[in-house]
Amino acid sequence: MFIRATQTGTKRDGSKTITHRLVENDRKGNKVKQKTLLNLGRHFDIEKQYWTLLCQRIQEVLKGDPLIQLEPIEPRLEAKAREIVYQLIQRGYKGNTTERAKVVTTETDKDATTETEQPKRDWQTVDINSIRDYDGRSIGVEHAALLALEKLGLPALLEQLGFSNKLRCCALGSIIGRMAHPGSERATAKWLRTTSATGELLDFDFTKASEMSLHRASDLLVKHQTKIEDHIFGQAKTLFDLKTTITLYDLTNTFFEGRATNQPKARRGRSKDKRFDAALLTLALVVDESGFVKRSKVHAGHVFEAHTLKDILASLNATPDHCVVMDAGIATEENLAWLRANKYKYIVVSRERKRTVASSDTPSTVTVMTTDHTEVTLTRHEVDLVDEDCHNNQTPYKEVQLVCHSEAKEGKEQSILTFFQERLENGLATLAANLSLPNKHKRLDDIHRKIGKLLQANAQVAAYYNITVTPDAKKVKAEAMTWTSRDLDGSRMSHPGVYKLRSNDLSLESAAMWRTYTTLTDVESVFRSLKSELGLRPIYHRREDRSEGHLLISVLAYQAVQLLRTTLKDNRYTASWQSLRQALCSLQRTTTKFNSKSGGVLHVRKTADPNPVQEEIYRKMGLSSPPRQLCKSVVM
Repeated sequence: MFIRATQTGTKRDGSKTITHRLVENDRKGNKVKQKTLLNLGRHFDIEKQYWTLLCQRIQEVLKGDPLIQLEPIEPRLEAKAREIVYQLIQRGYKGNTTERAKVVTTETDKDATTETEQPKRDWQTVDINSIRDYDGRSIGVEHAALLALEKLGLPALLEQLGFSNKLRCCALGSIIGRMAHPGSERATAKWLRTTSATGELLDFDFTKASEMSLHRASDLLVKHQTKIEDHIFGQAKTLFDLKTTITLYDLTNTFFEGRATNQPKARRGRSKDKRFDAALLTLALVVDESGFVKRSKVHAGHVFEAHTLKDILASLNATPDHCVVMDAGIATEENLAWLRANKYKYIVVSRERKRTVASSDTPSTVTVMTTDHTEVTLTRHEVDLVDEDCHNNQTPYKEVQLVCHSEAKEGKEQSILTFFQERLENGLATLAANLSLPNKHKRLDDIHRKIGKLLQANAQVAAYYNITVTPDAKKVKAEAMTWTSRDLDGSRMSHPGVYKLRSNDLSLESAAMWRTYTTLTDVESVFRSLKSELGLRPIYHRREDRSEGHLLISVLAYQAVQLLRTTLKDNRYTASWQSLRQALCSLQRTTTKFNSKSGGVLHVRKTADPNPVQEEIYRKMGLSSPPRQLCKSVVM
């Protein structure tokens, strides 16, 4: 066994293209030919003076010498030797062909791939003390992720879109990596090469795929984003028989690590992750009531939420019978007028600060129960309003305004207000007491500045207080300070636990309108999942298309996760993706090495049997058990 450098071509600049191969002499009768065992590629980075040592170490591991040497070679040579042995075992390496007669069996046991078929018997006498397990790789999460992507039809779609086999596997590997081991593309590439059995599932050697291959696959995903999102959502609708009549719309943002100077959309703004020191990128999602993403789009980090609605709804070609559900940040009067003009129905939270509504002629009140068994009282008012355009033309319309009072929300808001009230009043009392003490701040401008800091720190209740500072005769120092609290009509202080919904769909009953709005929490759960479970943040890329690809991969990973969770939910099994991932991650595929009585060294690669929890998850997901295909070789 040796390594050979071979010229495969000449570049335009006259330089030679060299590739490296692992070669073995193959004797047939009196003739000896060189047989290529493995193509090590153009970027093989081991210096020539170490090639002989590397080949010796490869043969030592194959022939059963200790996997861990007492006097180990250089770590990078050991790692490369293990990597090559892994690939040889995957290819069913048989050892030197001059001793082919001594080989007991070298075939891959295809009959062990299903549970219903029994594997062929293969009796071997082995030395128990020689048994070693090595090269363990995770396969549980990866297998579930790949089967979810296949149910969504993504592998077949990528082939139709012209992805080469290498880029198709890199795209699927990136998505599976985001589900199983969230991280950057660099971390994902390393995980695919060294830790995961994704390559065995896809029948692709990720050691031949550089980090740049994952980037190129990401670029192609962005190029075909609309077709991919439409196809996946269409598959989800078919699989679960979804009747999509609700469009949930919301935005979130994520942040860049580094300066992101080459990112045209990177802007500083109001970070929802409290990273005000970093440039941001905004992700807009349109989600249906079942939680599947219809459309995603990337905006600049400082984008105003209300300005994005028209663009993304127009790209959906949504029919007017769809009901658009939005939060207060997007529900501007301009957007609502546009929705009415385009015959859309909507349910939104009112942006008005006042928590009451002008009473109508026939208000009605109903009470509904939340999932945690608390009451919400709904008071319905139908009001007549007028749209006025730039030419002062008036268009009358009717709207339902639903005043909602939640017991749970009231208790929460009252506890928040009480906390800030006590903190503000304690601070004011300390300032007032200090006015009569020596060596304390008494200058008028100092007192006003300290009051301003107190009000800023307790902004939740600042509007409910009148504070008076009495200056001395020279108007330089403060002599006394008093304050009084007040209730503002229609505020959170006077109406805790109250919020107001608006809709132009008069046919909706009050309870149905409220329950439809509560589905907006599905979008918030999507964002939580993307950020906490699927590696949406942070972004390390310096190119705009690569940043958009990073976000798109997280969205596609979410679609596969949502398919698995929806399937489990239909089978009365509820769990977060994080808990499912933890349950499946212990399922490993390993190679077992042992010495046989005939003098050979057997290498058997096999997936471990799932434990009862894993079996239950697989069964309720409607998936087959993990692949148990055997790869066997005997090296003499």
